[in-house]
Amino acid sequence: MKRHVMIDIETMGKGPRAAILAIGAVEFDPVGTSRNPSFYRVVSLASSVAAGLEMDAETVIWWMGQPDAARAAASAGGRNDSLESALRSLSAFLVGDALSDEKEDLIVWSNGASFDFPVLSEAFRLCGIEKPWHYWNERCHRTLRKTIPCVAEPARSGEKHNALDDAAHQAASLQAILATLGREPALAA
Repeated sequence: MKRHVMIDIETMGKGPRAAILAIGAVEFDPVGTSRNPSFYRVVSLASSVAAGLEMDAETVIWWMGQPDAARAAASAGGRNDSLESALRSLSAFLVGDALSDEKEDLIVWSNGASFDFPVLSEAFRLCGIEKPWHYWNERCHRTLRKTIPCVAEPARSGEKHNALDDAAHQAASLQAILATLGREPALAA
């Protein structure tokens, strides 16, 4: 049985080596409205940089201008996981202990396949952890949103730039698009 998970990250950079601040993920039913379970980890910025990921001054300045709630969600009051720990936890959330078997049925989505997936792929590589999904099972929510703009955006709950809230909103948006299309997305690449 295919599992669909929307992933969102918050970073301190703009390129494929952007330092990761937070990772959010929500499992969802592509042909229904359910969105559970979920995953959220705030990542130690120091551990992201120590692993080889990079900060960008413009992004740091941008974060300084964000609402208090968004900045607080990205810092967790100093209660942060190391990058390696967060990635291992994400992998366990996505596929459990059966990495090779479970990743066959895992379809991962993000709001832009050209950012979240390359950053996460690089982070997994730098930490020496096998990525828990196949590249051919990566899907882009933004592509559907821009291709089918007539679907009303669902009401937003939670904070913008909170990785978990963004993942949940993107999953709800994708579900609305797929409901309008009246079918499940193609599962094979």
